[in-house]
Amino acid sequence: ADMAHIAGLIAGGALRNPFDDGFDVITSTTHKTLRGPRGGIILTRESEEIAKKIDKTVFPGIQGGPHMHTIAAKAVAFGEAMTPAFKKYAGQILKNAKAMEEVFRKNNIRMIGGGTDNHLILADVFGSLGITGKEAQTALDEVGITLNMNVIADDTRKPLDPSGIRFGTPAITTRGFKEKECARVAELMIKVLKNKDDKKVKEFVHKEIKKLAKKFPIPKRFV
Repeated sequence: ADMAHIAGLIAGGALRNPFDDGFDVITSTTHKTLRGPRGGIILTRESEEIAKKIDKTVFPGIQGGPHMHTIAAKAVAFGEAMTPAFKKYAGQILKNAKAMEEVFRKNNIRMIGGGTDNHLILADVFGSLGITGKEAQTALDEVGITLNMNVIADDTRKPLDPSGIRFGTPAITTRGFKEKECARVAELMIKVLKNKDDKKVKEFVHKEIKKLAKKFPIPKRFV
């Protein structure tokens, strides 16, 4: 099983552990929701045979010299993932995603899969609002909201200018955003998506986003 995107949610107990569903090997990144340094990890059950095969395949064939600073940073991230605070963070990520989902649903913007079960939302902005994913990404970037354009299932548009956008809640949750703030961000996003060429609207939204960013700065331990 690959849990690259949701490792932090699993570690925090917000989503099921793949090992509980019978998987023997799990791969993951150590950044994203796990909130560690950019890198990866391979986990196995208590099987010495599988572990030896993985070790032999990875080193020295694929992996070179170890980066001790990255290993140390991973240790810090794993330590944080074992704390009650991290469990609270993981749960809040899901609550925040649901808050944003509700705003998009009320505005009749189609979400792939009908919504979200984790930290990510994939929305069909072209089908719902007539704005391409690339246009949406550019317009939102101009007001201080970072996300990415994304292809959707059965997309009729090209990958470099798709129908959808994808965004998530881990980073803003780390800053301290709760459901109220996330719902507000979703409202501001939709305001821009519906008025991508209106400078006054974009100036207003940019100011509102700056206020939120100032109210909820990046925690000092992450700077």
